Amino acid sequence: MSAKNLKILLFFHGGSGNRGCEAIIRTAAKLLKTDDRIIKIGLATGDPDSDRMIPNIDVFHLDKNSTIDKFSPAGIISAIKVKFFHDERFAFQKIHESIIKLIPQYDLFLSIGGDNYCYGEQPGIYEIDRQIKKAGKKLILWGASIGKEDLSEQKIRDLKSFDLILARETLTEKNLKEAGLKNVELVADGAFLMKTSELPLPPNWKEGKTIGFNFSPLVFKKNPASKAAAFALILYILETTDYTVCFLPHVILFGNDDYEILKEFYEKFKDSERVILLPNNLNATEYKGYIARMRFFIGARTHATIAAYSSCVPTMVLGYSVKSKGISKDIFGEEKLVLDLSEISDAGKLIAKFEEMISEELTLRETLQLRIPEIRKKAAKASDYVMNVV
Repeated sequence: MSAKNLKILLFFHGGSGNRGCEAIIRTAAKLLKTDDRIIKIGLATGDPDSDRMIPNIDVFHLDKNSTIDKFSPAGIISAIKVKFFHDERFAFQKIHESIIKLIPQYDLFLSIGGDNYCYGEQPGIYEIDRQIKKAGKKLILWGASIGKEDLSEQKIRDLKSFDLILARETLTEKNLKEAGLKNVELVADGAFLMKTSELPLPPNWKEGKTIGFNFSPLVFKKNPASKAAAFALILYILETTDYTVCFLPHVILFGNDDYEILKEFYEKFKDSERVILLPNNLNATEYKGYIARMRFFIGARTHATIAAYSSCVPTMVLGYSVKSKGISKDIFGEEKLVLDLSEISDAGKLIAKFEEMISEELTLRETLQLRIPEIRKKAAKASDYVMNVV
């Protein structure tokens, strides 16, 4: 493959209703477009309309799973292959044909769903990867986060087929290398490079005295008692400090909408006149613009916390996965102010961590100011690693 006139497809992007996914696409496309050998960047997306405001994307492709009519020729062939040969590959080729049909159009494929491998076996993903490599194209996993418990034999086999895996934190790098993968390089999440867009501050915002708070239906679903504990934390903040609390959504998707659950928080505490609910129609750079002007941040969504870290705002993380733990460890040398999913239903632990964040504010800021420039350099190296592959 020539390193000139490269055409790159970013794929496994559900759409920018998830502002973290938007941040990944924004920063990946911007990084790659700085290299004049890349002449085209395409995006395969589940929701093209949500992505059209993202710069540096040349072509948007709708990525939508196809259905197979069981009475059609394809359905009959699929049924025979599954029943008699236990072979699902043909079925997955048909289901994912919206991506597979794009393979001839591009030279290099960036799988940008960095945590897709955290959710059990993914035979459909494996088949897409197989088809890309069968066509002789380059395949890269961009910004991966994978726990040790996620690494099955089948998954490891698929990961070995990649020309390059870019791990976004050291816990994932360690897990992959211990599993025998030799195609791994350490970077940082590209969202650390994302710029801010500053909108006017809303009424009740106290400059220098506003705490950001993000909560997600995903966390509530996994630990139903967590919402009551979070209510107790907000009440504690309002009763023991003079801070304003700003509720900030970061994923706005049907069935997984931060705004809907944060409305409950706002309604519960609005009579205090010290709470704000940001609207659900801002883009990732605009939400980051508000986060950057906060004194502290408490968040469940990883990319909301990355927006805070990268703005040097002391941050407390509510119950998340290997990516949040690894990112915090890479910044602070330990899992600093990261609460495990099982801990966030304990109001006492939430309040204790909040007090720890307040008391260590200066140290946290100093560490962030020292480490974030280094983390950004790691994130920027991703494009160099990509170009080395070709």
